Amino acid sequence: MRIILLGPQRRPTVDAVARYHALGVSGPVAVVTAGWQEREPDDAELTRLIGGRAVNLGLYRRWLDVQERDPGYFAGERRLAETLAELQDLYLLRLDCALRAVNALQRRSGGFAAEALAEAMAAVRELDGAHLRRVNAARLEFIQQWPPHDRPVIAEHRAEVSDVLGAASAVVIAGGHVGVLAWVLHLFNVGAALESAAGRPILVAWSAGAMALTDRIVLFHDRAPQGPGHPEMYASGLSVVRDAVLLPHARARLLLDDAPRMAVFARRFGPARCILLESGTRIEIDSAGWPPGVRVIGEDGHVGVLETALETS
Repeated sequence: MRIILLGPQRRPTVDAVARYHALGVSGPVAVVTAGWQEREPDDAELTRLIGGRAVNLGLYRRWLDVQERDPGYFAGERRLAETLAELQDLYLLRLDCALRAVNALQRRSGGFAAEALAEAMAAVRELDGAHLRRVNAARLEFIQQWPPHDRPVIAEHRAEVSDVLGAASAVVIAGGHVGVLAWVLHLFNVGAALESAAGRPILVAWSAGAMALTDRIVLFHDRAPQGPGHPEMYASGLSVVRDAVLLPHARARLLLDDAPRMAVFARRFGPARCILLESGTRIEIDSAGWPPGVRVIGEDGHVGVLETALETS
């Protein structure tokens, strides 16, 4: 599958989409703006840039329809949301303690400090992994209790979404609320529909839309009004992009000049590459993998570039 990842689009001036004819796209373009939530229908500018061939999948509207027409399922969703919120709170409490230990050990030298630091980092990585496993297990338990394919309203929407994707030459996924995006993409089986589409449409995504394509969504903000927060494991996306932590607005949201802090970031999520998606970024991934020149955070905490192409797993 051909995937194009873009930097943030404050306004949807999407170069790759505006030039979609040059990408070999001749048919309709499916658009996902569910991350905009209530503003989902405000896609006029994006539609204009695509040459008027956009078909908005309306995933957020469809989700609201499910909530209204299937109250039993919606009640189950609310209980799942409460469970996930509790898991996240407990994880963040433990993560704070674990990262405080890592930060303290970074300032030590000599003796057994290096060994202790490596063990502390391993503990953080295990905490991250265990949390993601718990989140995925909770979601799986919910799906098993409330199989979406057995819910007539969801099945109806899934069939409609699959039909649109089956005819699309490209799919454009905008940013917004990454949690909402990831949820509706899973709920309406977008990943499976893309895999089964005859033409294997080109995927174009930016910001939260790009993050939602990955196997591990990581939330991050070093410049929040309340002060730096810990990067946190959040959920699994569609997993069409693997072994990569995507970082939109990296310069604005991360303390990239703080090498020790960035080193911890990169080591926590390795061997996945921590990839910067800044304004103007355009990364095309195909069967050959990641192209050279992609900007990444290295394990030394400094920003560098991939000098050679890197295969995707």
